[in-house]
Amino acid sequence: MADERRPVHDDARPATTEMLKAYAHPLRRRIAKVLVARGFARAADVAADLGVPANSVSFHLRVLADAGLIEEAPEHARDRRDRVWKASPAAWNIGSPEHPIADEVLGNAVMAALADDHIEVVRRVMTWAPEYVAGRTTEVHGTFSQAILRLSEANFRELERRIQEVLKEVEDAQDPDDPDIRAWSFEIVAADDRI
Repeated sequence: MADERRPVHDDARPATTEMLKAYAHPLRRRIAKVLVARGFARAADVAADLGVPANSVSFHLRVLADAGLIEEAPEHARDRRDRVWKASPAAWNIGSPEHPIADEVLGNAVMAALADDHIEVVRRVMTWAPEYVAGRTTEVHGTFSQAILRLSEANFRELERRIQEVLKEVEDAQDPDDPDIRAWSFEIVAADDRI
């Protein structure tokens, strides 16, 4: 019998207090997203993407690295002094009944920040959508869809696992050098009718 409480990412690490402190900072979340979108980058690349000073980005990159959220990518460096960064490949989660967080206030603050980030993605889609549905643009930049499914908790967890599996398969199949590639943010939120 499958474990109904199995995490979506079987290899997901429980977040440490250092990880939560690092990720609670809005600029650090933006930096982490740039690294995921680019695959790898130097501080100057991230600074240019975000319009912030490179020395500030360098500081925040070190904080993210010390927390284990990003790591150096020497395989992309031009020489030994060239510092290139990439997102840590290991998934992590804020907490669970099996791995409760040590600092609940900090964990809640990070969850609130992630919810704010999610709302910003929804706002971006809703700002673009009227142009698309009115036929003024044909280029696809997003989608907003809803579904209501009657599922047991075990079925829901299996669906969530399969969605993550498909996302990983699609990501792995992409050619990172394809000039038509754009970074797409998939913000999947689900809630049952009891909360």
